[in-house]
Amino acid sequence: MSRLDELIAELCPDGVCFVKLGDLCDLVTKQTGFDYTNHIKSRLLNEKIEGSVPYIQTKFFSGRKFDYNTDYYVPSDIVEKFPKITLDRKCLLFSIVGASIGNVGLFPGHTKCFLGGAICVAKIKAEYNADYLYYCVESAHVQRQIRNKTKGAGQATVTVEDIRSFTVPFPPLPVQQEIVRILDHFTEITAELQKQLDAELTARKKQYEYYLSREFTVLNAPIHKIGEITNVFSAARVHKNEWKTEGVPFFRSSDVISSFGGVENSRGKAFISFELYENLSAKSGKVKKGDLLITGGGTIGIPYLVPNDEPLYMKDADLLCIQKNDSVLSEFLYFYFLTPQFRDYLANITHDATIPHYTIEQIKKTPIPVPSQKEQEKVVNTISRFFNLCNDLSSGLPAEIAARQKQYEYYRDKLLTFKELPKS
Repeated sequence: MSRLDELIAELCPDGVCFVKLGDLCDLVTKQTGFDYTNHIKSRLLNEKIEGSVPYIQTKFFSGRKFDYNTDYYVPSDIVEKFPKITLDRKCLLFSIVGASIGNVGLFPGHTKCFLGGAICVAKIKAEYNADYLYYCVESAHVQRQIRNKTKGAGQATVTVEDIRSFTVPFPPLPVQQEIVRILDHFTEITAELQKQLDAELTARKKQYEYYLSREFTVLNAPIHKIGEITNVFSAARVHKNEWKTEGVPFFRSSDVISSFGGVENSRGKAFISFELYENLSAKSGKVKKGDLLITGGGTIGIPYLVPNDEPLYMKDADLLCIQKNDSVLSEFLYFYFLTPQFRDYLANITHDATIPHYTIEQIKKTPIPVPSQKEQEKVVNTISRFFNLCNDLSSGLPAEIAARQKQYEYYRDKLLTFKELPKS
């Protein structure tokens, strides 16, 4: 029998009470007590000064990880004026609006912070175990309650009153402490594996970047301008009121940048009707498998290799399309756009612009090496091996971390499953 089993048998053999979070914590949001926009937005600082504290948003926390790095700071007079939304000790954080609903965090309390963003804070009363309550709100039991209370088809929300009503199993303190000890051990193992993985991925990335640059540096090949080899085109204008919630995917530069980074686009997805797609494509041309989309405004020169012939349209000026051609393999061209050589060239032709743009004419004039097809294939195969090493999450440490995470979630939910005592 484990130590936890012994404690349960001794202290709560017949079950435990389920208690509302509102009875264990004081819950507040940034809306508590004042007009947030007038008091805060005009006063946010871009750098830390004496007495100022970090302004936190939902992107700063994920589970027990908390990032104190912020773009904004709150001056000391506001911090002193609104102590209820100043965080100065360990507490729970809930994302309460949008796609991040269900994201919970544990604010460690090492550094004073000021509440920003769509966050509800549960300031745990001193006599209760903050780490135990964190594991409870992360568990399937509370996550299910969050999903059931989420409202709104558009901008989904969960309210402070909803969170106040969520129930958690509340065994005697020694049982809570033993559960925390067990789950802390799981998280420490995963954190150590993550450190090893970060070091391994850093080494893989350096290797990939080395070969990416080297393969194009050692090429002894004729130089051609892209416009001499293939067609480059942009899209016809699509107005915002023509966007749909379903239909033909409508790509913007943010979609390409998100795809390149391997993350979901925080702006959500956009679509247009199939009829509009057909009408506009007849004017501008259709995007096809093997074509390359390039970001043309803001963060410029990021490539996207079109994977199939399914209908796809793009935002004018945001994205430009380089058509697949017989002279240069699409994959070869894709990797060329990632090389230091190309990034240096791009910086040189756009360095005077306040807002950089990479235009059709600039793309057409962009020089690229064009070796034989066989040499292109060799370059693509070499770089692809290292590219896949950087992004392969199915083997080695990434697979072990994923397995550990599943194991942790299983035991967390099992450890936090109690028979509920009848209400008196």
